This record gives sequence, C-alpha cells and structure tokens, in this order.
Amino acid sequence: MKSMLDGTLKKERELVRMNNLGEMLKESVSLYHDRPFITHERGEYTYGEFYRATVTLAEWFIQQGIEKGDKIAIMLPNCPEFPISYFAAQLAGAVAVTLNVQSTNHELLYLLENSDAKALLTQEAIAKRFLDIQDRIPSCSLLLTTKEIDDIAAKTPENLPLPLVDRSDPAAMVYTAGLTGRPLGAVLTHGNLLSQSVLLKILFDADESYRNLAVIPFFHTFGCAANLLVVMRIGGSTVLMERFSLEAVFQTLEKERITYFCGVPRLFLGMLLQEGIEKYDLSSLHFCMTGGAPMPAEYIPRFKERFGVPLLEGYGLTEASPICAVTSLKMKQKPGSIGPVIPGAEARIVDDHGNILPAGQVGELIFRGENVMKGYYKDPEATAQVIKDGWLHTGDLGYMDEEGYIFLTGRKKRMIITSGFNVYPREVETAILLHPAVESCVVSGKKDLLRGEIVKAKILLKKGRQISEKDIFQHCRTYLSPYKVPREIEFVSSLADLEYMEAG
Repeated sequence: MKSMLDGTLKKERELVRMNNLGEMLKESVSLYHDRPFITHERGEYTYGEFYRATVTLAEWFIQQGIEKGDKIAIMLPNCPEFPISYFAAQLAGAVAVTLNVQSTNHELLYLLENSDAKALLTQEAIAKRFLDIQDRIPSCSLLLTTKEIDDIAAKTPENLPLPLVDRSDPAAMVYTAGLTGRPLGAVLTHGNLLSQSVLLKILFDADESYRNLAVIPFFHTFGCAANLLVVMRIGGSTVLMERFSLEAVFQTLEKERITYFCGVPRLFLGMLLQEGIEKYDLSSLHFCMTGGAPMPAEYIPRFKERFGVPLLEGYGLTEASPICAVTSLKMKQKPGSIGPVIPGAEARIVDDHGNILPAGQVGELIFRGENVMKGYYKDPEATAQVIKDGWLHTGDLGYMDEEGYIFLTGRKKRMIITSGFNVYPREVETAILLHPAVESCVVSGKKDLLRGEIVKAKILLKKGRQISEKDIFQHCRTYLSPYKVPREIEFVSSLADLEYMEAG
C-alpha cells in the first residue's frame, strides 16, 4: 500500500513542478479561474477574484518596504482576509507568521519581538492589544486591520515585479510550545508546505468538486494545511465559519453540501452527543478527520454508525507542517491507530539510543521527510534537540504493527494537549509564579473526555498569604491565552504536595 501511494506522490510531483506556494496559487487560478475558492457569510471569492486581491496586497507590501524574507504577522480568525494576507505574503517573498487570535498583550509582545515581524495584520476589535505595546516593539511599524486589507485588496493590481522564491525559502513561521516556557517559532519552507498540499488528492482521490468546512483555525498548521493548501491544490472550495456552534456546523454541512472537514476530538465527540441532528442531510460528506489530540478509540466506530461517515484519525506536529500519519479511505481502519506514515515521509520507533525497535515494541516516534521544518527561528540549540541526523524526534511514545500502522501510548516529554493545542507546563508555571502571593507551583494535565486533557495547577502560597482560585484565574488571563489558563486549581500546604503527576 505504501509503495503505491509513494508512486502516486511521485506522479503528482512530476505533473506540476513547483518552487513555491505562489506558483501553486497561479497554477490553480489558471485551471479553476471562475470556480469558487472561498465561501463566507459576506459573499464568495472565485479563484480569479482571490488571486487579484492577493496580488494587490502583495504589491502594497512591497511598496511599504517589505523585502524577501521579512516577517508579516497575521493574527486573524477564519475570515477571508486571512488567506488573502497569507498568500500575499508568499507572493511578496515574505514569511507569514501566523498568531493565535487569543494571544494576550504579554504573549503578543514576545511573539512580535522574537519573530522580528515588520507588520501585523489583525481585526479592528483586537488591534488595541498591539497599540498598547507598540512603543516597545519599534521594529513592527505597520498595522493593518481587516477593513484596510479589504480596501487595498479591492484596488487594481499594478503588475509590479515580484521576488523569486525557491522551495528552500521560508514561507511561514508558526509558534509552538517550548520546553523552556517560551514559545518556539517553527520555520516552514515552501517545500515543506507544498509536500502537504498534495495529500488530499493522493490519499482521498479528491478533485475540484470537494468542499471543505474550515473549522480548525487557519493560524494552526493543521488548519492551514487542511482548510487552504490541500483545497487550493485540487481546485476545491473552502467554507468559512467565523462564529462556531455545533448547531451551526450541522446547518452548514447540509446547506453547503460539505464533502469533508477536519477537527479536534472535542468537536466529533460533541457531534455524537448532540440531540436532534436526524433532521439534517449529511449525505454529501465523504469523510471526517480528527487530529490534534488522541481520539478515544471506542468512539470512532460509533461516529460511523450514527452518521454513516468514516471518521479517520491522523497525527501531526507543527514542526512537520504538520501531517505525519493518517489512515486514508484506501486503507483499512484500525481504531486507536493514527495510521501509517504519509507518502514521501518515513517513520521509525526507536529506543533511547536511537536503535530501531521491531514491530510491537514501544519507543519514541521519529519522522523524516520533506515536511520536516527548517528549524526553530534563532534557536539552533532547540533545533538540534529535536532534529538529529535529519530525523524529527516527536517526544511521543508508541509502537508500529507489522503493517506499518502507528499506535501512540504516551509522551516522553512533559506536555499537555488540550482541545488540540499544545501547552508546556513550564510556561503556565512561569506565569503563575509572577503572582506575588505564590511561593511555588506545579502544572500538569488531567484527563478529560471532551478536551483530551485540561490544565491543572497545584499551588503553594507564601506564608501568611491567602488568595482564591478566582484570583489565580484572573492573574493567568493577563499572561496566557485562554486555552493555557488552568481549569482546575488545588492549593497545597507544603512543597512535598507539589509532586508532579502525569495525566491520569
């Protein structure tokens, strides 16, 4: 099976030889000019209309002094301005730094400083976060809101010369949780992302008739790959949801005749628990895909029983652009498995000394392939810790069966995965310790059916100090995005009670 998929991948690459994402966009525009690419509550962009808007914004970037390799930060939800900005950055030869819209002032200051971003594109409603810190980051001199993006994109392109970009050039930078408590910027090249763009076609035989529902945020690598890159490559269309609810998901699936969509386990578990969904026609769906966190294996067959649609499980990391393994419709499904490695990549299970383990034995999961990042921005030491001899060390433990299917069993590194987002306890602990009443703390994950895990904090207060859980929650919200804020607080009376415990 793997050799067949690798052959399909080789054929696809030979069919369209591309150096960068801009070339992919131009190729799709030439083939699907009048087909819808983006559908949203305010209207629709055909491929031709989208390209015109993107080129115009790219030219504006160049006129403002943006040069090849410069960083453009994009902090937007799943609105049309996100893909326009993202691909405008690619055409201008810049690097799109995609930021979580939940980022606090404290987090945003670090992200913009660390990335060396020269511009920030965001919504009017959250621009104040930047304005409050603007004087502390003089290097980031351009602020563009969605209204201004729309105004620029509506103009006529001037046909300015655009820079030459190669597969090895950086295309995007996505911040991921770091063991030291500071996020790390994973630098993804055009080649990395192009390797992901073919997956929908070669694994699922998708064509221009496919319609995707964009549930996962674009700023997440999974969301960008599943909602934009693979869709553009086949000439399909993606439907945006700016306001999320389970009821709205079912309504949109029926109304827009959605073919596939991807989400985190919490979404699909919520769908299973939702009552009254029999009134919706979901016959257009070919499959759904879950990722970002482990899906309880027993619910995968239940999903197909209720909706008549296979729920496929996949696995990825920001550092791998992100998809590494998935079960396709061409393969048999094994609930509990993240599937075999994707075509064009290799996977191994190794021991602590790097020795390859036989089928069935548990060790660390490592990957090698075109999808593996260039490295962490300005941090060669952290890069060397995870990329060794070309292999990306995931920190996840698991085993591989005789047919190459991968099963995860735990984590080698101390990390929490909540609703598809990675949280390193060290970052949360650092924030909590900024509170003047806190002496010490330990943060860990606690298992949760819908979220996979929740963040739990054990806190030892300074002698004579008394504060409430509410005080800690309010303090954390100042420094941390909502998904990082502990959902459970336990005050302890001694250092001995702060012993770290794995999620359980």
